[in-house]
Amino acid sequence: MPVLKVIIPAYNEADSIGKVIAEIPAIVAEIIVVNNNSTDQTVAVAKQAGATVLTETRKGYGYACLCGLNYVASTSNTPDIIVFLDGDYSDYPEELEKIVAPILEEDMDLVIGARKKSLREPGSMTPQQVFGNALATFLMRLFFGAKFTDLGPFRAIKYEKLKELQMQDTTYGWTVEMQLKALRKKLKYKEVPVRYKQRIGVSKVSGTVKGTIFAGIKILGWIFKYSIK
Repeated sequence: MPVLKVIIPAYNEADSIGKVIAEIPAIVAEIIVVNNNSTDQTVAVAKQAGATVLTETRKGYGYACLCGLNYVASTSNTPDIIVFLDGDYSDYPEELEKIVAPILEEDMDLVIGARKKSLREPGSMTPQQVFGNALATFLMRLFFGAKFTDLGPFRAIKYEKLKELQMQDTTYGWTVEMQLKALRKKLKYKEVPVRYKQRIGVSKVSGTVKGTIFAGIKILGWIFKYSIK
């Protein structure tokens, strides 16, 4: 059986992180929660739930993901597949098996959990999230012939392929960077429709004007950077 490890960036997710960890399927070898400067009980709750807990003091989604990957690289039990999942309980962790299935059964390199409108709980994505995803994926189709419809954070990728991407974004551009580099490297990719519900707590990105603006700038910046290469 392939070795699966999950990386969950978490900033003040004490109310949700335990639920997320509890619903991750038993096929996962290790659940890694990266505490990104939380001021609540995120660390204690995650540890009690059985996760490996790391701390990244530099705030940023990408910083947290990179911290998790640095840890994974230092372990002896090297994974075959890395799954990224948010800690806010907006995803359905039990759908992890559906997301990794195309890697296991079809030899895909990257699988994105696509938050289809018909499967989304009303209000689970803000209008700016919906617009930002639509614009970004439209530009990716226009410039690169991509078939992506979402930049969903719930995703799985072969570990060796992920290392080849040499990820570097430290904040909001992590997801789009991965997808753009996957296109550049001609990785085999697929989207799997997933359900999506209203998160527990307030979004650190789309819940604030500043977060929305900076996320948009980062995402568009990556796309235009790659379009002129």
